Amino acid sequence: MADLYLKALESERKALWATCRLKGLPKTTPERMRIAELDRLIAEHKGKAKG
Repeated sequence: MADLYLKALESERKALWATCRLKGLPKTTPERMRIAELDRLIAEHKGKAKG
């Protein structure tokens, strides 16, 4: 079964990353901080799925 939560997180991260790359945003912007938060959430979710 597809993990829709994980797909949603990854999709949001991908869209934000594309925006940041296009605009050349520095690490201190809210968008880049959200990407870091999404990375943490994705890692936690994958950890729960394994164990």
